[in-house]
Amino acid sequence: MTQKRAHVLVSGRVQGVSFRYYTVQEAESVGVDGWVRNLWDGRVEAVFEGEEDAIQHMVDWVHHGPSSAQVNGCDVGWEDPVGEFDSFRVRMTASA
Repeated sequence: MTQKRAHVLVSGRVQGVSFRYYTVQEAESVGVDGWVRNLWDGRVEAVFEGEEDAIQHMVDWVHHGPSSAQVNGCDVGWEDPVGEFDSFRVRMTASA
């Protein structure tokens, strides 16, 4: 049971299309913890933590997102898992 953590930045038409809420649904469906939020520059940021296969599923999923979105880019950073989350939720929008 290998734990992984991914920090992703998604660009494109990803705000105003319920990207965050679909991300919550997808993360909950595969048992991933963490958070997602809008950034002031129009991107969406997320941190996923959990089982390796589930994290890879989420990383693959954000590359296309929900059908209402148009993902143009996705930067993925791999980090050491911390175990700080007990659910997946939407965070407040990050300001400049």
